[in-house]
Amino acid sequence: MKKTIAVLMALLLAVPALPFAFAEEDTAEPASHILVVYFSATGTTKGVAEKLAEGLSADLYEIVPEVPYTAADLDWNDSKSRTTLETDDPECRPAIAGELPDLTGYDTLFIGYPIWWGDVPRIVTNFVEQADLTDKTLAVFFTSGSSGLGSSMKHLEQQAGAGVWLEGKRFTARTTAEELIDWAAGLGITP
Repeated sequence: MKKTIAVLMALLLAVPALPFAFAEEDTAEPASHILVVYFSATGTTKGVAEKLAEGLSADLYEIVPEVPYTAADLDWNDSKSRTTLETDDPECRPAIAGELPDLTGYDTLFIGYPIWWGDVPRIVTNFVEQADLTDKTLAVFFTSGSSGLGSSMKHLEQQAGAGVWLEGKRFTARTTAEELIDWAAGLGITP
């Protein structure tokens, strides 16, 4: 009988601690409510994305292709280059290495990419199709020496099928952090 009472007492003392043990398993909130997502083939878009993320105290996620692009793949003068063939095929979806980020806790996403033939690289299309962008505010930024937005943002918005899409803007490697922060502020996005 004493043994049974001792076991019951031990159980009663342990039960109040159970909720605390489970509380530690809660998923951590992101450091910011803003996530800067980008794909960069040559480093230009990466530089812009890093400046934007730093200026907004945002988190950063790079879309990395499972099969990296080589210099030959990026040769826009070659009609048989990988990027040309991918751009010409609207169904092409290059694989993304690793897992996509958990978007829970983010309300705003900036999506950055280089313009390829007036359109978005298909790997970025792959990202927006896989990500749940429901109830997210999205702003695109793209890098190019001279090309405009083309149909890239329209294509992303159609492929995503969710989110509130704000006007995109072109930037170059020489873009300053201040210009990026001013652009974001003009969209109503602040840290």
